Amino acid sequence: MEFLAFSTPFGEMALGEEDGAIVRLYLPNAPTPRLMPYETPVLIEGRRQVLEYLAGERRVFDLPLAPQGTPFQKKVWSVLQDIPYGQTRTYRGIALAVGCPRGFRAVGMACNRNPIPIIIPCHRVVGANGALTGYAGGMRLKQALLDLEQKNG
Repeated sequence: MEFLAFSTPFGEMALGEEDGAIVRLYLPNAPTPRLMPYETPVLIEGRRQVLEYLAGERRVFDLPLAPQGTPFQKKVWSVLQDIPYGQTRTYRGIALAVGCPRGFRAVGMACNRNPIPIIIPCHRVVGANGALTGYAGGMRLKQALLDLEQKNG
């Protein structure tokens, strides 16, 4: 895996690439691999797009992605990418969209295991009553990302 760490307004983040596609986005305070940074064209473009998003200048990502997961997780992650900027969906709504109406807890686990958060926007998934629920980057970051999108939507 090629690896590139960079500073953001929310703290240090890092991207991982394999075979020309983004496979990981490490959020602030997440453990990162002990790899030498190496700037590939995909990682440089990924960093640019993440920083543009965090600055409120980008709403859609255009990067090659290759998240590793189960077929169910990949189905959930695909649906997450269809949630429009500035909008949210519920876990139950995502479960219905992937054809598993009672699978809202499984959707929650798929969101939790999302290896490319922000780019695959699991932060846009909320509880049934609109309440914020867990996020790998912490609730503060989830709220900040939702606020960013509301402000710039």
